[in-house]
Formats: sequence, C-alpha cells, structure tokens
Amino acid sequence: MDPVLTPVTLSKLRQPRPYPALSLVMPTHRREPDNTQDPVRLRNLIAEAEKAVQQDPDVSRERRADVLDQLRRAEAEIDLVHAEDGLVVFVAPGEHHVWSVAREVPERVVLSDTFLTRNLVAAQAAEQPYWALAVAADRVSLWDGGAERAAEHTGDGFPLSRSLEDPDAERKERIGDLPSTFQDEATRQFLREAHEKLRVLLASEPRPLYVLGSSAALALLGELGSLGPDTLTIEHGGLAAGPAAAVRDAVDPVRTAREAAATATVVAELDAARGRHAYAGGIDEVWQAVKDGRMRLLAVEENYRTVVRDEGGHLEPAAAAEAGARDDMVDEIVEQALETGAEVRFVPDDALNGRGRIAGVLRY
Repeated sequence: MDPVLTPVTLSKLRQPRPYPALSLVMPTHRREPDNTQDPVRLRNLIAEAEKAVQQDPDVSRERRADVLDQLRRAEAEIDLVHAEDGLVVFVAPGEHHVWSVAREVPERVVLSDTFLTRNLVAAQAAEQPYWALAVAADRVSLWDGGAERAAEHTGDGFPLSRSLEDPDAERKERIGDLPSTFQDEATRQFLREAHEKLRVLLASEPRPLYVLGSSAALALLGELGSLGPDTLTIEHGGLAAGPAAAVRDAVDPVRTAREAAATATVVAELDAARGRHAYAGGIDEVWQAVKDGRMRLLAVEENYRTVVRDEGGHLEPAAAAEAGARDDMVDEIVEQALETGAEVRFVPDDALNGRGRIAGVLRY
C-alpha cells in the first residue's frame, strides 16, 4: 500500500498520464461478515479492468502489457485483511498506486489520461490529519495522525536522537556544575534543531499540531519560538519512542474537543453568512457556487452521500441505476472546492440540520 496522503502527493496524482491511466475504486469492509465479499468483488473488478485495457483499440500492445503488469503488481499489494472503508487503485504505464481510505467510495473502473482522484481527495480532507511532536531530551519524534490512526513520520529529518551520556559528568557533579537536562545548552541546541525542521515541514504541509512532553521539555521548546496558531501542547512525557497507540490516545481527547469547537465555529459562520446573503445550502446550490469559484468555506457532514443527475446544469435526485446517475458528486464538489482555494470542513452527521447536509460561505 502507498504511504499516507499529502497535498504534494495528491498534486502529482492529478497530473496527466500517458493513456491509459486506469482508476479502480471499490468499497471495502472492516469486519465480518461484510468483508467476506471483498475478495470476490475485487477479482471481478480487476477482471473488468483487464478486459477494458485489452479491448481498447487506442492502447498499443507494448503499453497494454505494461499496464497489465502494473495492475498485477498493484493487486499483490492490496491488503484486504486490514481494509478500511474504501480501496483506490491507480495504474498507468510504469507506475501503480494503492490506497486504503477511511471513507466510503463508489465502485468504478475508469480508463482516461488522468487518474480519478476525487474520492482520494475527499478521503484525505475528511480524515482531518494532524501532526504530533513527542519531545524528550534524547529523542524527538513526529507522528502523522488522523481520526483513527497514527504512524511515525520518518522523513524530513525526523526522528532526531542523541546520547545523554556526558563524558565529563563526574567532574561536573563534583564541583556542582552539572545542570538539569533541560537547562543544558546541548539539549537546547538539540531541540532548536527539531524546532527548525518542524517549521520547514509545517510551511510545506500545514496541519494542526500537538506537542507532547514533560513540562520542562514543553517550556524549553516554547522558548524557541511559536510553531503557529494551530499548535496545542499536551503535558505527557514518555512518548518520544511511541508506541503509536499511546500517542493517539494522548492526543484524542484534545483533538476531539478542538474539533467540537471548530464545528461550532463553522455553524456560526454559516448562520452569519445566511444573514448577509453569502450562503449556499443543499447540493445543487453548493455545486453551482463551487463551479463558479465562489466558495470560501465548504462544510460537509462526514457520512453524506447522495446520487444525483445533471439536469440542464442543475442537480436533481436520482436512483443509482438511472442513466447518467452520479454517485460521488459530494467527493467531486470537495475536490473542486479545494482546487479553487476554499477551506473544506467535514463535520459530524446532523451538524448541518436544516442545511441539506452540505453548505457553504460564499466569497461574494
């Protein structure tokens, strides 16, 4: 499986590919008995994809062999045992990508000159990822977290580690010149290096940040300068070496409270926008505003899905089996909103009661 999604990765995935760029999207299940159907469904979809590539007259023999080989490699990487709510597979000449996502996706096989990224984009936005920095005097680790997972980030200079052994410690202790760990200049320099590396990463990939450590560690890190307005500190030492579950458990209560406050703020902004006629509510109004690039803030309930069809430029409810039905319009709206610079917030179900489960604040 491919690593955790980043904005840079998503940007690269949106770039045009040599035809055919194959997208295979499939809902999956986390638990029995529902997950017993997933292997059969996957085999059927892969067979459908193979047939589409083999029967396409615009695909040369060499390129057909390349894409089918990449599809087989992708299939070998799929882990249905640890499946989440959706599977997204991208295959093109010379490359393949496999993603498990914590968001329901429709079943689809598409050949084009670009990947079908909207489900992946919406899944990444819905997860509302965060960074967690765990600080100790001899190790600083960075954790890539979301609502249901956390994994250590091993890149961008992290983790940082050093030895605390001081070859001159016995003499310093004898003369009373052995400072406490977090008053030591070497520790200050060690945390300064971590601080700088984190600032660089946050500039390229901003997210809410949680900093975990003892009170002394947090105080020293705070003296080195602000890490931005989205930073919260949690006094909890002993997590610089993990494990991931312990980091997530330490962050979750603070993250949950923060997201509840953020949801209240979003709802208040929607109410204020309605009062000044800068509001769109319901999927059709929102789609019109997003297409025109007018959306500044888009709010979507976490599990909102709907099937629609385009009737003369307006979206109307539809049955899944209808010709022209579109069952991932919500994901398409999310991707388009992000493309035009809107802020996208996923909120708990029923948070947008009376607003059509999707609503937004307009720029004008």
